[in-house]
Amino acid sequence: MKTEKRIYNRIKANLALKQVKNKTLADHLKVSQQTVSKWCTNYSQPSIPELYEIASYLQVEVAELLVPSEKDK
Repeated sequence: MKTEKRIYNRIKANLALKQVKNKTLADHLKVSQQTVSKWCTNYSQPSIPELYEIASYLQVEVAELLVPSEKDK
């Protein structure tokens, strides 16, 4: 049985909208490019403080980085 991959964040979409490269965000946060890549592919998730730092860097609300729950759609 194949496990469905769940999407929890919209970091990749927001990076694209702001035309920011993974490496640029990684350098700003002092994390590896691989870490940012894992967040962008939803393989792993940033911590809450990291999520706030990402939102601040991209000049978006934290809510814009999160996928709405089914009940909010």
